[in-house]
Amino acid sequence: TCLTARNSTNCTSSTSSLSNYLYVFILGQLLIGTGGTPLYTLGTAFIDDSVPTHKSSLYIGIGYSMSVLGPAIGYVVGGQLLTIYIDVAMGQSTDVTEDDPRWLGAWWIGFLICWFFAWSLIIPFSCFPKHLPGTAKIQAGKTSQTHQNKNNSLQYADENFGKSIKDFPAAVKNLMRNTVFICLALSTSSEALISTGFATFLPKYIENQFGLTSSFAATLGGAVLIPGAALGQVLGGILVSKFKMTCKNTMKFSLFTSGVALALSFIFIYAKCENEPFAGVSESYNGTGELRNLTAPCNANCNCLRSYYYPLCGQDGVQYFSPCFAGCLSSVSESKPKIYYNCSCIERKTEITSTAESFGFEAKAGKCETQCAKLPIFLGIFFITVIFTFMAGTPITVSILRCVNQTQRSLALGIQFLLLRLLGTIPGPIIFGITIDSTCTLWDITECEIKGACLIYDNIKMAHMLVAICVICKIITIFFNGLAVFLYKPPPSGTEVSFQSQNAVMTTVSEEWDLNKAGNEG
Repeated sequence: TCLTARNSTNCTSSTSSLSNYLYVFILGQLLIGTGGTPLYTLGTAFIDDSVPTHKSSLYIGIGYSMSVLGPAIGYVVGGQLLTIYIDVAMGQSTDVTEDDPRWLGAWWIGFLICWFFAWSLIIPFSCFPKHLPGTAKIQAGKTSQTHQNKNNSLQYADENFGKSIKDFPAAVKNLMRNTVFICLALSTSSEALISTGFATFLPKYIENQFGLTSSFAATLGGAVLIPGAALGQVLGGILVSKFKMTCKNTMKFSLFTSGVALALSFIFIYAKCENEPFAGVSESYNGTGELRNLTAPCNANCNCLRSYYYPLCGQDGVQYFSPCFAGCLSSVSESKPKIYYNCSCIERKTEITSTAESFGFEAKAGKCETQCAKLPIFLGIFFITVIFTFMAGTPITVSILRCVNQTQRSLALGIQFLLLRLLGTIPGPIIFGITIDSTCTLWDITECEIKGACLIYDNIKMAHMLVAICVICKIITIFFNGLAVFLYKPPPSGTEVSFQSQNAVMTTVSEEWDLNKAGNEG
């Protein structure tokens, strides 16, 4: 009989209790978000307070680049951890290898590493004062760039405003009336949808398009995506700082970089790969059988299990679902990858390799190597696109800090991140996941006739649909950026910012200014 995978199981068994651990993962993500978000709101406002206006974008760009460089390290290290079996104790004894679809990497080690470093930073962060020395003097030399409109009427001169929870609705209402701020927040939400979608599914895209292993695809995707994002953040901050751009010019710069990224997005249509031939999916078994049907006359008597996916590549260059569906009768288990021969479904070629002759070889375990050589082109274009995409990140953040009142910057960043999460980072992976699933051509069906994971995707359709999402989101980003530039009205020239600090600090600075003024007059 043909090589079979495993015996059928009892479909009436109850759901595994392991599914309850999903809520543990959800709780963990909530805690990570709760602890990490203040760094992007309070931390950014703290940096902006502590440095002059023309240097603010540089420091914010460096800070944001570190926030994306960290995931780059995580991608690379995480990709290596996936080469270790999830149960480290039995990793040396298990017969499951990386080529086996049942392989699970040791993802949990990364969480322990992050936990250690996160706790080690608590003491340094707790030592920072409310304001760095000299902050009030730096603020005294700044001029306001707050967007002016008829609804901007809050009495910010009141030093007690914002110290009571009762002031929260009024502050939020005023920010919601700032049309420039809303447009900028919506543009960042659109960009976040693309960024999180690719950050989540770029490894899967590379794996399926170019026939790579999951661990190498994750490492390669992270090594291109995140450094490009970090470089873009830094470059955006440097350019805004070097040319001392005003709020309006900063928004124009973001508009330009988004337009370049939009143009580059269309080139992805070229950097796509055709699917390799797959028996029973994209082509029939030696001219027999039907497409979308793994069973053919050559394996009809094998009683193969559809639930056991163990791909192998035949010498005819066609990929098969499993040794059983290829009609293989025997194998050579000592070799790596495992060799199969006497396969009734594989067309025998008159010219075979020496390896094939020595083993009586007709197929080997694993997917067929892709003939597509567009991976370097894809990575190069993608890297440049990521740079221009994230070059707009720092300027938009700086624009938000400038277009709102000085006392509302932290709240503005908080609302921005709320909209960014609700409209960008949360639906982004969901939309990308649904889109990618819609391109599936072969689903895994368990013994209980339940649809599982997707095994084969339509590469061409996947590339076209992801490009469509990118183009739509880029157009939305450009629209709201352009609208913000059009609506922005700067205050009268020379308007000073209002900085609320400790009275002692303000008194000291005032005394210093009075003494300097008296000395100059004398």
